[in-house]
Amino acid sequence: MDRSKSAVQLKGITKRFGSFTANESIDFDLKQGEIHALLGENGAGKSTLMNILFGLYQPDEGEIWINGNKTNIDGASKAIDLKIGMVHQHFKLVQPFTVTENIVLGNEPVKGLSINYKLANERVQEISARYGLKVNPQSRIQDISVGMQQRVEILKTLYRGADIIIFDEPTAVLTVQEIEELLMIIRGLAAEGKSIIIITHKLKEVMALADRVTVIRRGKVIRTVSTKETSEMQLAELMVGRDVTFEAKKLQQEPGDVVLDVKGLQMSGDAGKHLLNGVDFQVRAGEIVGIAGVDGNGQSELIYAITGIRQANGGSVKLNGREMFNHSPREISLAGVGHIPEDRHKHGLVLDFTLSENMVLDTYFKPEYGKGIFMDFEAIDKLTEKLVEEFDVRTSGIHTHARALSGGNQQKAIIARELHKRPDLIIAVQPTRGLDIGAIEYVHKRLIQARNEGKAVLLVSFELDELYALSDRIAVMYEGRLVGEVDAANRDDRQLGLLMAGNKGGGEHG
Repeated sequence: MDRSKSAVQLKGITKRFGSFTANESIDFDLKQGEIHALLGENGAGKSTLMNILFGLYQPDEGEIWINGNKTNIDGASKAIDLKIGMVHQHFKLVQPFTVTENIVLGNEPVKGLSINYKLANERVQEISARYGLKVNPQSRIQDISVGMQQRVEILKTLYRGADIIIFDEPTAVLTVQEIEELLMIIRGLAAEGKSIIIITHKLKEVMALADRVTVIRRGKVIRTVSTKETSEMQLAELMVGRDVTFEAKKLQQEPGDVVLDVKGLQMSGDAGKHLLNGVDFQVRAGEIVGIAGVDGNGQSELIYAITGIRQANGGSVKLNGREMFNHSPREISLAGVGHIPEDRHKHGLVLDFTLSENMVLDTYFKPEYGKGIFMDFEAIDKLTEKLVEEFDVRTSGIHTHARALSGGNQQKAIIARELHKRPDLIIAVQPTRGLDIGAIEYVHKRLIQARNEGKAVLLVSFELDELYALSDRIAVMYEGRLVGEVDAANRDDRQLGLLMAGNKGGGEHG
């Protein structure tokens, strides 16, 4: 391996979708054995460029050179032949299949007329051990964590012999611990001679991991720099084209009346397992209450119960004094709840509806958007145009299908829809997952603005910086219970960490 030689060269790459130019005359260079970050806002064109390299899109103009040879990558199979692998943001795994079945799918070792799963399992274990990717080959995908599923995707690329690996927003759905493990894995791959491209908008990870970073803004390369010669702030300014500040003014104010009052909330899962075990808490007008905890300790079930997505077994959920326990999602929404969900595809959008249709998913029946069975599409389009401009949702048009938007712009569309309803209670679950730094800044300011205006905000996040920046109080969930509470104004990561590990000595019960 010669680290001075290029593994990938993209020269003058242009890609258009109708009148929209996603990539404009882009030059990009990846050295052998390098970790190179591709940094940019949501919708900047990062994923489009890498989908061209992986053969999923064809460029309208430009050239692709792999290891010094000009080539035409007319499909993913050609990219795989060229030893290019891609770990997608939304995993391409068959849920009922085992780890091994997913990894060898389409490239199975055979013995006579049947698949040799013994040999397949041995190969998977060998690659897993070599690169420190600990997975059980016999586990079914539906039974393993998101972090483990990502390891399976990485193993798929390595099984196919990839020397050039593209990671598309690799940490977007991972917990803090999983992120640390992934960064170690990526460093190990580069040390083994793999050439790595990371599509991201997370500046800390870029600075901790990448050798060089190329910044793309609105489809154009702004600059390529060495991480040793730049800073997070400089990269942020290159990304968004202006100064970035996270100083949103949180007014000193006494919380008002109780808006959300949860008592004794119980929920059971399979085989009677307690997912929620007597949860009690309140959120008042004019405050942000954060929920911290390691993923899988009941945070999702808590939100499902409050919003009506899933039936609870017992307890009370009152909104402004009105009992809403096990009411329907529509009833809860109309009672004054805005919900920014954890899974934007499952609970936030209908991907095959247009952006305009998605903006009225839970309000289309209101008189301002139609009468009887007739919808006023002009009024709906007018609303959508207003929200797209206000929340900077990057789209080729309001009648574009939601699935055609980047993940970050899908998230911004949901946030725009929910905040526009001006609810009494805003439930924000991982609200900045997949967003770039400029959009994160905007969302944080909007949530604090809502709090300052007297709205109640319930925030669930795995990002400790986000919890401390936004919350007035932080409650910690562990094994379906709220085990304690910390003051967000006096940061104490050790105390919070103890509570997240189930040590109630870390703080007083809230």
